[in-house]
Amino acid sequence: MTIPAERLDQITHRFAELEARMASGTLEGDAFVQASRDYAELEPVAKLALEVQAMRAEMADLADMLADPEMKAMAEEELAAIRAAIPEKERALAVALLPRDSADAKPAMLEIRAGTGGDEAALFAGDLFRMYERFAAEQGWKVEPVSMNASEVGGFKEIVANVAGTGVFAKLKFESGVHRVQRVPATESGGRIHTSAATVAVLAEPDEVDVQIEEKDLKIDVYRASGAGGQHVNTTDSAVRITHLPTNTVVTCQDGRSQHKNKEKAMQVLRTRLYDAQREATQGAEAEARKAMVGSGDRSERIRTYNFPQGRVTDHRIGLTLHKLEEVLAGPGLAELVDALISEDEGKRLAALSE
Repeated sequence: MTIPAERLDQITHRFAELEARMASGTLEGDAFVQASRDYAELEPVAKLALEVQAMRAEMADLADMLADPEMKAMAEEELAAIRAAIPEKERALAVALLPRDSADAKPAMLEIRAGTGGDEAALFAGDLFRMYERFAAEQGWKVEPVSMNASEVGGFKEIVANVAGTGVFAKLKFESGVHRVQRVPATESGGRIHTSAATVAVLAEPDEVDVQIEEKDLKIDVYRASGAGGQHVNTTDSAVRITHLPTNTVVTCQDGRSQHKNKEKAMQVLRTRLYDAQREATQGAEAEARKAMVGSGDRSERIRTYNFPQGRVTDHRIGLTLHKLEEVLAGPGLAELVDALISEDEGKRLAALSE
């Protein structure tokens, strides 16, 4: 995609103006904070724009040198090198100029639920959670479980966690959907391969100002928490169930021993789900596609398959298969899938702009 010269000039002039304002020493308070944010956002774009301008100027100079017999051979060689390099630089600039999802910089709420497959699905949900924990550690993010419902055989029937750090939602949002596993369970004596599934939902976590919740719209119930097998976690009414009456959204939390902490965590989850509903309502067809991608947990509605006998992971949306299952589940290998999904999304959005 070729960026018009006028657009490059706009970017570089805007950045120069911001630089001058920041250096003037006249900005204070909110004006300085806003200018700093604008500068940080525009700096990488302006850098790419300046590089494209320099490459185009050099191409023009080299084209003039072709008329000189003594310089022609060298000019042709350098011109070929720049012509080969500039499309990648211009694509990087075009990607940087794409409209951003306002939620990309936010932390995320990661929800994993066991789907089809009983105990094996719960074990797989645990595997997925550990995969995301390890991937988050690689990114320098912090993962904090908010609520969980452990399975008696290990793993989770459901687990909800907050993931905080730089660019969390931007990288994890394409993980929403049904993940399918094919492997021989430890309890299978006949060596038969079983298929199980778990659903993953990644929701952008809002700031408090993004979602206003009034006390009169809440119904809060407290009850005694119980663990797997009916064993009481404690003997006090510490578990909390919050119902948001206008939307009939229900959130429960019973992991902490403190009713106050459980209420705090439940409100965090509620705020995130209401924010996600607001985003879906404003994003139209794109939101419907995302909602369909999450699915119901049935093994046929898959976005990715983890095949243990063959040691492979396949993402069905982009047709990418990696024969490095252990590396993906260990965390670092997931980056290749995440990067490929982001690149595919960028490519589609660039194509839509040029239509």
